[in-house]
Amino acid sequence: MKYDEFAFFNQQLAAMLRDGIPLEGALRRLCQEMRRGSLRDELQTLEADLAQGVPLADALAPRQLPELYKRMVQVGVKSGDLPGALTMLADYFQNQNNLWTRLKSMLTYPLIVMFVAFLISLMLAFLWICGIGPGMMTVFGGMGIQMPAATLFAFSTLQAIWVFPVGLGIMFGMVASVVFVPGLRGKYLWRLPAFKEATVSRIASSLTLLLKNGVTLPDAIGLVAQLETRQAAAADLQLWQKRLAAGTAKFSEVAAGSRLVPPLFVWVVASAGEDLVAGFNRAAEIYHSRAIYRTEVALYSVLPIASLFLGAVVLSQAFLVISMFLPLIAMLNNLSGN
Repeated sequence: MKYDEFAFFNQQLAAMLRDGIPLEGALRRLCQEMRRGSLRDELQTLEADLAQGVPLADALAPRQLPELYKRMVQVGVKSGDLPGALTMLADYFQNQNNLWTRLKSMLTYPLIVMFVAFLISLMLAFLWICGIGPGMMTVFGGMGIQMPAATLFAFSTLQAIWVFPVGLGIMFGMVASVVFVPGLRGKYLWRLPAFKEATVSRIASSLTLLLKNGVTLPDAIGLVAQLETRQAAAADLQLWQKRLAAGTAKFSEVAAGSRLVPPLFVWVVASAGEDLVAGFNRAAEIYHSRAIYRTEVALYSVLPIASLFLGAVVLSQAFLVISMFLPLIAMLNNLSGN
């Protein structure tokens, strides 16, 4: 799902509901203006169920929409402020989209560089094995001259030239899998500082959204724990649940010893006292800003590092190719001297 499109849809839906348009009519009108896709199909089905008199909770249950969204819509209906809940959801999904867009841009350039390096290495390996290599070895084998050390090194290295494209291909495949496969992304990327702080920000934002709409803290933590795909984050939230169930009241004690959530997060929330909404909201803002800052720093760092990596790949393989012509250059110099 494209969160930016989903956020815009909820902004428009909230505005139409405030203007007195019924939910079914607002959904129908907005779906007519949306481009075709899975989101439009889900919302059209939701509108059709509501038009047939299906209760909202039952109509939402089978839809392929975020679980947090389903829960918040029901909370908004019960509280009598569905437009307000939709507006907060729109802000939430817009912030998540903006942050994830930055994080993806941080990873895109290294992937492009690795793919280009793989193609260059593959092309050179193909040219050597299918064209240049056999001819070179035949010529040099019959010359009976003393070859330079660089050429001997190049010969021994070029015997295993396929190691370069295979190694780069495996490296590219592993990084691409971590970036694009949700299960691997949730397992490994959170270890990077920018992704870790983005996860902490998302947890705080989700809890803020739920608590602001009247959901109790244990229920809010339980829902966010169910939605969280990162094992460390889910373990922290489940630990909080157990401590709340055991009667622990202070948040500093509830969140003590968390694996993913850092001490600063706990201190910011605990410093708000009983106003946990303000505490979680402040923590969400802090870690959202930190995630953006780390992403920007990484972007400025990745560009020169990736350029150096590509340059090293090109120069190393160019050195091997040039080394093969050193005996010919030496022979031509001897002939010109004679």
